[in-house]
Amino acid sequence: MKSIKKIIAFVLVLSMVFAFASCGESANKYVIYSDNSFAPFEFFDKEKSAYIGVDMDILAAIAEDQGFEYEMRNEGFDAAMGAVQAGQGDAMIAGMTINDERKKTFDFSEGYFEDGSILVTAVDSAIKSEADLKGKMIAAKKGTVSTTYAESIKDKYGFTISYFEGSPEMYQAVINGNAVACFEDFSVIGWAIKNDNVKLKTVGNVVNPASYGFATKKGNKAELIEMFNKGLANIKANGKYNEILKKYGYA
Repeated sequence: MKSIKKIIAFVLVLSMVFAFASCGESANKYVIYSDNSFAPFEFFDKEKSAYIGVDMDILAAIAEDQGFEYEMRNEGFDAAMGAVQAGQGDAMIAGMTINDERKKTFDFSEGYFEDGSILVTAVDSAIKSEADLKGKMIAAKKGTVSTTYAESIKDKYGFTISYFEGSPEMYQAVINGNAVACFEDFSVIGWAIKNDNVKLKTVGNVVNPASYGFATKKGNKAELIEMFNKGLANIKANGKYNEILKKYGYA
């Protein structure tokens, strides 16, 4: 009888040890979502068979600085927002512009990069301003600030919108003539034109300049936002942040 009691006690102790270890791991490892094609912030490198980019490097540097682990899931911008809101992920980093509307449902870190939207057309297009979009179709990427801007002016300028999941599909719609233009983050389309030989051009000036932020579901994972902010300050101070921007041509 005593031996059976000892065995039961040992099993209970062992179970508690494993449970404690498991809790420790989950408490310090996060699931973080991102876009799957938003160069230079996140994009797939075929040679490395991995996602790279400004966001990927900044997150890795901050995680190393703050001592936390994470699992990265690159599933698209709209999908990333939905996953975090549904509690399937702890946070997202995806060139996500901080604004008042998003603050209703997300908590944000300090801004880590500033950008804005710009009108984009085919290289041989005669469109010179938003006024030239009247009666035409433009392409837009779901869930983005650039799309929100397009929606806010579509009645004023009299155009319609066709929606796409990713930037490459949106670009192709303009190149193929299925849409006459799109709105995109200036740094992103600049990278695509220069580095990916995308046959598009920018028109006019940047609108809606704002900062990108690391985001969690509102009221959740405050410790993760705090670590991101501390880590961001540290990598700016030690020069790692500028090294990352320089690597992608932004410093």
